[in-house]
Amino acid sequence: MLNQILETAAFIRAKVGQFTPEVGIVLGTGLGDFADNIEVEYAIEYKDIPNFPVSTVEGHKGRLIFGRIDGRRVVAMQGRFHYYEGYTMQQVTFPVRVLKQLGIRCLFVSNASGGINPSFRTGDLMIITDHINLMPNPLIGPNIAELGPRFPDMHNCYDRELRAKATAIAEREGIKLQYGVYVGGTGPTFETQAEYRYFKAIGGDAAGMSTVPEVIVARHMSLPVFGVSVITNCGLSDEIGDHEDVQRQGKKAGVKMARLFMELLKEV
Repeated sequence: MLNQILETAAFIRAKVGQFTPEVGIVLGTGLGDFADNIEVEYAIEYKDIPNFPVSTVEGHKGRLIFGRIDGRRVVAMQGRFHYYEGYTMQQVTFPVRVLKQLGIRCLFVSNASGGINPSFRTGDLMIITDHINLMPNPLIGPNIAELGPRFPDMHNCYDRELRAKATAIAEREGIKLQYGVYVGGTGPTFETQAEYRYFKAIGGDAAGMSTVPEVIVARHMSLPVFGVSVITNCGLSDEIGDHEDVQRQGKKAGVKMARLFMELLKEV
């Protein structure tokens, strides 16, 4: 895998020249419009990148965007990959490995998720404080020492300093925040109410089908991570969820997330 990472990074460098991103951003379902805030310098379709998977989910445009936000150099994944698409965990997390090779010093991740905490409401932003992984671990298999240790520590996997900065920004900007633990499951089915009750019992506040593998790999490579879940439905209610509604709610709440991300980028 290391050779593939190096090959892909070399291909991308040849496309973007001297542009070295400082921050990587992963945009989840319905949140791709954040890319409109980027002064785009380069955009590369996933399908044109060697060794890259291709997004197959509606709401994930499938391209890497290189540009600036208030002078900060960023690379945004406009669409991510999921285990339920049939990719291996190594493929799902491959782009994060490549972004680190390209030079990013921290990673912002976002997702659309179902609320478990009864105090949450549709449209809330939840700062991820920790996670519970119910998917296969992406580090299973031979360890590549050049990327990270065999047994990486997951304490503070969502960086406390970045969370504190985000809290101060939200207070200043009048953005309401929730805080909680994200439960990552395989999907692609939306969770049953019994599963939501189980997630609540084991300490979860929101549930989704992504993010956790990317964060594990980022921490394996010692990248600080900041994570936000957009609560697009409340799983313990009787409302019926569908993918189209998740996208709609994600777009609406994504405006608040964009403000938070843009202000936080100034302080990274």
